[in-house]
Amino acid sequence: MPSAQSIARAQAFRRLHEGAQPLVLVNAWDAVSARVIEHAGATAIATSSAAMAWSLGHPDGEQVPREDFIAACARICRVCTLPVSVDIVRGYGRDTDEVCTLVRALIELGVVGINIEDGVARDTRRLLPPDTLCERVAALRALADAMRVPLFINARTDTYFAKYDDPEARYRDTVQRAQLLADAGADGVFVPGMDRIDDIARFTRAVRLPVNVYAGYAGVPAVGELAAAGVRRVSLGCGPLQSALGLLGRITTEALEQGRYDAQCAGMLSVAAVNGLFQPGPG
Repeated sequence: MPSAQSIARAQAFRRLHEGAQPLVLVNAWDAVSARVIEHAGATAIATSSAAMAWSLGHPDGEQVPREDFIAACARICRVCTLPVSVDIVRGYGRDTDEVCTLVRALIELGVVGINIEDGVARDTRRLLPPDTLCERVAALRALADAMRVPLFINARTDTYFAKYDDPEARYRDTVQRAQLLADAGADGVFVPGMDRIDDIARFTRAVRLPVNVYAGYAGVPAVGELAAAGVRRVSLGCGPLQSALGLLGRITTEALEQGRYDAQCAGMLSVAAVNGLFQPGPG
C-alpha cells in the first residue's frame, strides 16, 4: 500500500490545481531532467510520454516496453521529493485490467497522478470513441480508492488533433467528452491543440473539471492570459526535450563545422552542480 509520504504528496498535488495561479508543469523525461526541473523551483514533476519514449530509444505511442517504462518512472520517483505525475498514453495495456496493473505498479512506486488519453486512429486520423477511456478512468478511480490514495487522473482527449470537418462540432464533442470523463471519475481534462483563447475560456466555463492546456509550441497564450481564461494547469509536454535536442544539434554543428564550443559553454551546469542534484540526496 502507498506510504504516508505518497498520500501526502497526492494531496499536495491536488491542491496545486486549486491555487490562485495555474500549475505549470515543465515536463521531464528522465531522472536528471526531473531533478533539474525540481531544483529550478517547480512544485511538481510530470513526465512527457513522447520525451520519455525518445530518451529510451523509441517513437511516441506506447512503443516502449512496459518494463522499461516502469523502470524509467522508478528512477524519477527515486530522486524526486516533489509529487510525480506520469503520462501513460492510453495505458500500455490491451484491456482495462492490464492498464490497472500498470497503474498499481506506478502507485506503489510513489506516483500520485497520471495522464491517460483516448487518441486517434492512425489510418483515418479520426478520434477513437470515448467508451474505452471512460471505462479505464472508472476502473482506475476504483483502484485508487481501494489503495486509499487520492490519485489525480488527468484525462486527455485528442479532439483538437483529430480530423473534423466542422470546428463547432469539434468543440461540442470536446465538451461532451469532458462531461463523460468527469462522470467516470476523472479529476482534470487535458485538451492539447486547443490554443485559441476564446475557445479555452468558453471551454473552462462549460466543464466542471480543471482544464489543462498544452504549451509545447509557439503561439500558445502566456500563463497569465490562460489563468484569466480559467485554465488550472499548463503543460510544456515534449517541448523542453525538443528544445534541448535543438541545442544539442547546434552544439554539434558548431564543434564540427567551426571548431568552437560557444553554444555548449553558454549557460552549462558545472559537474559539481549536476552531481549536487544527487549527492548526498535530493532536496
